[in-house]
Amino acid sequence: MPEEKVYIKNGSWVIEGLWNKDSREKGVVICHPHPLMGGSMYNNVVEVIQEAFAAENVSTLRFNFRGVGGSTGAYDEGKGEKEDIAAVCEHMKRQGMKELFFAGYSFGAWVGSKILEENSHPFSYSVCVSPPIDYFDFKWDNLKNKVDLLICGDHDQFCALDVLIPLARKIDSPVDIIKGADHFYMGKEKELGNILTKHVIAFNAK
Repeated sequence: MPEEKVYIKNGSWVIEGLWNKDSREKGVVICHPHPLMGGSMYNNVVEVIQEAFAAENVSTLRFNFRGVGGSTGAYDEGKGEKEDIAAVCEHMKRQGMKELFFAGYSFGAWVGSKILEENSHPFSYSVCVSPPIDYFDFKWDNLKNKVDLLICGDHDQFCALDVLIPLARKIDSPVDIIKGADHFYMGKEKELGNILTKHVIAFNAK
């Protein structure tokens, strides 16, 4: 099914999103890169993530953080953006989703990690693509067994592999590395999609 534009109430703000509902009761929240660096729900990596989950019959909701596109409000250094994710999760539950997945890219991965740190987080499966560990502070001690997959390019400008790999071992998260890919995955979208599809299929088969 094609995605449809939705507007989600978030307190006094409104969140703009693209919603693709499948007949199954599983849905993924997809979060985009840094709002102040051109990030939006139309980012190439976000689109690859959406297509990979949708192809495996998972409902998808990608959205613009506050202050981006048709979403009202203003950039809030991750604090308000965390509230945006919570509002999107509640919307998906109201749409009948019984199981929620998380997929975040770059800044989106960082904001999502703040929710994953909590013991009561709503996600049964999570993917972080190129978490910008050289740029933002991740609370790795609180993420053990909470990140089901990390993906990174071996030329990533904001996610050094020699730092990421030991951290991934620390939290028991597998890492898939895409050769020749930098932080933006231009020309590497197919490889990224193949990795995501493989893992989504494996998780859905459990």
